[in-house]
Amino acid sequence: MSTLKVGLVGWGAIGRVVGTALAQQDVPGAELTCLVDNRPLGEAAPAPQVTFEEAIARCDLIVEAAGQGVVREWGERVLTAGTDLLVASTGALTDDELSKRLRAAGPGRVYFTGGAVGGLDLLQAVRAMGPLDDVRLTTTKLPATLEQPWMDEELLDRMRSATGPVEVMSGTARDIPVKFPKSTNVAASVALAAGDLDAVRVRVVADPAAHHTRHVIEASGPHGTYRFDVAHLPDPGNPATSQVVPYAVLRSLAALAGRTGQIL
Repeated sequence: MSTLKVGLVGWGAIGRVVGTALAQQDVPGAELTCLVDNRPLGEAAPAPQVTFEEAIARCDLIVEAAGQGVVREWGERVLTAGTDLLVASTGALTDDELSKRLRAAGPGRVYFTGGAVGGLDLLQAVRAMGPLDDVRLTTTKLPATLEQPWMDEELLDRMRSATGPVEVMSGTARDIPVKFPKSTNVAASVALAAGDLDAVRVRVVADPAAHHTRHVIEASGPHGTYRFDVAHLPDPGNPATSQVVPYAVLRSLAALAGRTGQIL
């Protein structure tokens, strides 16, 4: 099997871990060919830093680790050029038109990583038997990681002065990732598994005692009930994301590179 040539977009909390592992050849069958970032990386880059257009031309697979805007601006172009795309910022798919275009584009193939939650493979399998009746996600994080420019002073004061859990917002998996673009990709990932953005109810909770980021998924349907409760340490460099996320990306990369023994 030929080696998978990987281009990495983003050299932040996720990209640094993924890029370093690839550069150290920790993912058999995959190599880091180039990096794309909007800042000059200099000697910090373990591979040549190139333009997005160059990365598409050089690589078999582009790994997005830079935010929803990259998926919106470049996703379709990557796929129509015949290059595959692995998306970490699944929140971009709350845009129905973008989601449809990405799924229809080719000859490149689009893949999504589950990120900070598990059980999505099981929810997809259950969904094949019929729609889920009820899907709920509760995400709890430190208040500072949830602050957004659109919040009014009353809500910000409530979050900053909280001594216990405070509900910041509730809505559907279509609504929430738009409001919290850097910290609620999980909501969109759950909706991808469940098959319906509007059917997934989401609560975002700020808790000053949330030393771990917590995601609780509860789902039920005619064939069973399901609950997944995960708590992760936040990334020290970017507390809005969990430490485990880049390792979820690496696991997806290993599967795409053909590593045997993977749970698929």
